[in-house]
Amino acid sequence: MSAATPVPVLLDCDPGHDDAVAILLALGSPDIRLLGITSCFGNCAVEDATRNAQRVLALAGREDVPVAVGAAGPMRGELALGNYVHGISGLDGPELPEPTVAPVEETAVQFLARTLDESPEPVTVVVTGPMTNLGHLLTERPDLTEKIRELIFMGGSTERGNHTPTAEFNTYADPEALDVVLRSGVLLRMVGLNLTHQALATPAVVARMSEMPHEVGRTCAAWMGFFGDSYHRIWEFDAPPVHDPCTIAPLLDPDVIGWRDCFVAVELDGTWTRGTTVVDLHDRYPDEEANVQVALDLDAERYWDLVLAALDHLGAP
Repeated sequence: MSAATPVPVLLDCDPGHDDAVAILLALGSPDIRLLGITSCFGNCAVEDATRNAQRVLALAGREDVPVAVGAAGPMRGELALGNYVHGISGLDGPELPEPTVAPVEETAVQFLARTLDESPEPVTVVVTGPMTNLGHLLTERPDLTEKIRELIFMGGSTERGNHTPTAEFNTYADPEALDVVLRSGVLLRMVGLNLTHQALATPAVVARMSEMPHEVGRTCAAWMGFFGDSYHRIWEFDAPPVHDPCTIAPLLDPDVIGWRDCFVAVELDGTWTRGTTVVDLHDRYPDEEANVQVALDLDAERYWDLVLAALDHLGAP
């Protein structure tokens, strides 16, 4: 696919090995114009997430992309981090270049608001971590819903969770923020575990990364080694699911994912189920209108072709 005009994108993330690949996919795709990155707590502390985003940009030679520091904790409740999966830094594994450009002075919410206000066209917002920054943004500036073309987020599931038996990590980490967004009226697309568990970095995929004649490919292959070891140890996966690039892929190829319009809510108070997404696939709540396009089916071969082509394009001299 080649768009006549690149899609303007703001990426809110908590890198994270899979977030890092999502950043590289966006940077390596001519059909996307990455307006900026905002960081959030999640896979690691927000300070580490910010530095990780900067280091990924340095790896890609794209430190022109601005980075803004976001939320250090959720809107309500206790802080949860996912560095039991991604390592203490949130991006353990191969050495990465240190950033040479500082984050912008604005907070993530300030940067998002200004960028949306100044954009001459609606912007696609992609969220691959907890929804905290967007929850604050849409609470403070509900008028900005008109400037968001759509919001695609990695989070939740139509099935089971990962951080708890029922809750996916991002939705568990700040369900109140997700609730704000679900009620906002923004066009939403949800990419949950039921979809991303189809995006496995098999040995054949990792081999294609490692055979690339540049640091971008080899670094991604090494990330998959660390990430894969974590997934095997914690969840008994034979290959790691690379969740977050699944939010970028449909911007490049609309047919890579199959969707269904559903009513989606998030549990805020359950003793055992806080952060669980309730996805009404079969109209069991007939009085509730569908508010989210939910990702169901992934063409995995097509997905990996997109990701690997972007990585190779980005790393090529």
